[in-house]
Amino acid sequence: MRWKRGGSSDSHDVIDQRGSRGGFSRLPGGLGAQAGGGLGLVGVIIFILISVIGGGGVGGSNGGSGSFNVPGFGPDARSTQQGADPIPASLDPDKELREFSAFVFTDVQDAWTQIFADAGSDYRRAKLVLYTAGVNTGGCGSASSAVGPFYCPADERVYIDLSFYAQMREQLGAAGDFAWAYVIAHELGHHVQNLTGTSARVRQLQNQDSDQANALSVRLELQADCYAGVWGQSAFREGQLESGDLEEGLGAAAAVGDDRLQGGGGGTIDQDSFTHGSSDQRVRWFRAGFDSGDPGACDTFSVNEV
Repeated sequence: MRWKRGGSSDSHDVIDQRGSRGGFSRLPGGLGAQAGGGLGLVGVIIFILISVIGGGGVGGSNGGSGSFNVPGFGPDARSTQQGADPIPASLDPDKELREFSAFVFTDVQDAWTQIFADAGSDYRRAKLVLYTAGVNTGGCGSASSAVGPFYCPADERVYIDLSFYAQMREQLGAAGDFAWAYVIAHELGHHVQNLTGTSARVRQLQNQDSDQANALSVRLELQADCYAGVWGQSAFREGQLESGDLEEGLGAAAAVGDDRLQGGGGGTIDQDSFTHGSSDQRVRWFRAGFDSGDPGACDTFSVNEV
């Protein structure tokens, strides 16, 4: 993916809480050096509405939204520092990945700012919080790295431990910069849902009928995938995509399908327990957003079958 370093994200949209200490490790490949990760497959769990659907994650009465849970991957020997000074660029083993994340975060938000403006509305920008091992959110309680990247609707922030990049590459086979961009765009898709009131409406429906909680979560997640695809089309029109980028994004969407994750260790696939959708569904809705470039094509709630 073609991208530029710097930009407004470094000073306005990114809050770096990783601190200057903590025993980071360097890993080869990908976007320069990334912090090391643990083991396990990524299980995607939504932390919205009914305390924490699926268990184990962001606490607090407001819940969180759209996290990527990594069983067996969580706080390690690295320091869990809150409010520490940012890591100096010259000592940051994740400098390139941080800058790329900042670029994508800004680019996705710039695209949604234009989309909202074209519809006669104002887009309120989210913040990106980078942390190590664990974090205290402004409205969704505390979380460890085990939850993976997630969006907290209460404080309108996306939280990411950059070591998740290595986890995607090594444990899921979802390598590449556009695969990482898909993760960021997906989380900002939840921000769009928060701004448009979709998340609140889903919460109301889930409270009214808990039997439909998982099915509604699937539709919410697939819409966020579709919104990620909408941004992908914007990036394509801007000439930012390179050969193979779309395949990386589609591969990442497939890698985090509920069926792929449940069956990855030889386990039983239980469709009733799906909270994010199958690999096929996630790929199809990401592709629907990418092919159309239109958020109107992402209405996962009006179709009979997703």
